[in-house]
Amino acid sequence: MRVFNQINLKHLKGDLFGGVTAAVIALPMALAFGVASGAGAEAGLYGAVLIGLFAALFGGTPTLISEPTGPMTVVFTAVIATMMAANPELGMAMAFTTVMLTGVFQVIFGTLKLGRYVTMMPYTVISGFMSGIGFILIIIQLPPLLGYASPPGGVLGSLTAIPGFIANIKPAEASLGLLSLAILLLTPKHLRRFVPPQLLALIAGTLLAIFVLPQLFSGETYRAIGSVPGGLPTLQVPTFTAAQWQTIVINALVLALLGSIDALLTSVIADSLTRTQHNSDKELMGQGLGNLASGLFGGLPGAGATMGTVVNIQTGGRTALSGLTRALILAVVVFGASGLVEPIPKAVLAGIAIKVGIDIIDWGFLRRAHKVSIRGALIMYGVIAMTVFVDLITAVGIGLFVANVLTIRRLADLQSEGVRVLGLPDTDDGLDCPNASPEDVRILRDPSNSVVMLCLSGPLIFGAAKAVTRQQNDLLSARSLIIDLTEVPHIGVTTSLAVETVAREAVEHGCRVYFAGIHDQPRQRFENLGLNRIIPVENWIDSRSAALKRAVAERAGRLLSDRS
Repeated sequence: MRVFNQINLKHLKGDLFGGVTAAVIALPMALAFGVASGAGAEAGLYGAVLIGLFAALFGGTPTLISEPTGPMTVVFTAVIATMMAANPELGMAMAFTTVMLTGVFQVIFGTLKLGRYVTMMPYTVISGFMSGIGFILIIIQLPPLLGYASPPGGVLGSLTAIPGFIANIKPAEASLGLLSLAILLLTPKHLRRFVPPQLLALIAGTLLAIFVLPQLFSGETYRAIGSVPGGLPTLQVPTFTAAQWQTIVINALVLALLGSIDALLTSVIADSLTRTQHNSDKELMGQGLGNLASGLFGGLPGAGATMGTVVNIQTGGRTALSGLTRALILAVVVFGASGLVEPIPKAVLAGIAIKVGIDIIDWGFLRRAHKVSIRGALIMYGVIAMTVFVDLITAVGIGLFVANVLTIRRLADLQSEGVRVLGLPDTDDGLDCPNASPEDVRILRDPSNSVVMLCLSGPLIFGAAKAVTRQQNDLLSARSLIIDLTEVPHIGVTTSLAVETVAREAVEHGCRVYFAGIHDQPRQRFENLGLNRIIPVENWIDSRSAALKRAVAERAGRLLSDRS
């Protein structure tokens, strides 16, 4: 695996322009997420620089723009609040240690080549927790939009306090917040191609706050970002005790999974726009190194950002040079121009964060979910509710459990259809076996042959085991049992054990058992179970028709022997 991402000078102009445009969009978002998280605007800037730099340098998606994102910020905000409440002195150090461990987990995911599996989750669950995160971001940013600091207690604390804030709204700050939100929502599409609405809202809101607000609302002040440390950030040395490990590890795993899903889904979007193919495992390593560096220097966790990535591609970005350009521009702001961001109103940043929350919500599926599947819709609504009012771990865990149980039940029903017993005296199912010849049907329908066939089809996992077991008593009445595996390329452990039980009991009741059309994988599995010691090797026959003829011939031979 190559060490660095795809970097060359073939698309120099497009990469430079894409990087500059992505940096312009990233600046207001980084400030908004830093303030929203409670770690400070500088944490958002550090995260935007470091995650963007390392993910661009070591990742596996050339055009991906990585930075603090809405979902990661929402979860990290809860992490900070929980850890600060439990230990005010070490809470922030624990939080940034969590970010570092997030990066370590992502590097491990990439090393173990888990990239292809990270996004293998039901869409209802992904949509539910993403939409839930969007609602959380909107709710916790409503108080800053109205001119107040976010109250303690997360979502419930904000919901409880919002009626009081509305009754005592601060007109100056609320005007700035609503104006920024209006700019983001109403900027015409043709204008968006020249000026990113986030930057337009940031500049317009700040200029109005400095020059117009004092005249319109005499005596009122507004809450600004304030002093932002410039230059290199301070290295955050991990500080925690053994008793605090459990909390840190659990939260880091949640952030690592969320960040990995977020980044790889964005990588898929980048692939569709550029007609390329990303390297999932390498991308996870790049994301992990970025989060590790961000946590070391007190930055927010991040992932691949859809908005920045799409804008980067649309403005010409084709290699990781665009991501490096973006990181360099933001680094210049951190090192030399941090004073320019100090007067930015927090209400404006709240408006930007709320727009991000609106965009995260899966409105398209929310409107159609009940039409597609009532059960799927209920899972999604349940995950949203638990994400907002309980926590993300519980929401995703219960959502995955319920979705997988329903999927397993459906698979079991489908696999049961691939288990049929043919040739019983009271049935006429000879035509139900795939590709059965007229001779096969004749043999099965002739009761004097006393031949019964257990016909299996399709890849059989544990869902088919119960259907096989249900046929067990009916099969004992046969004198010759053919277990037809012609249409079975793969058989799972549970189903193979069920077939073994049927075969052993049939042999114990004096029935002659044959395997027909068995493929390599099922053969190996049954041999490992020891069935070759119970069913003679000559009874492992290549085709169904040959097995039926052998059973009839041997049945006739036994009858003649008995008569003589």
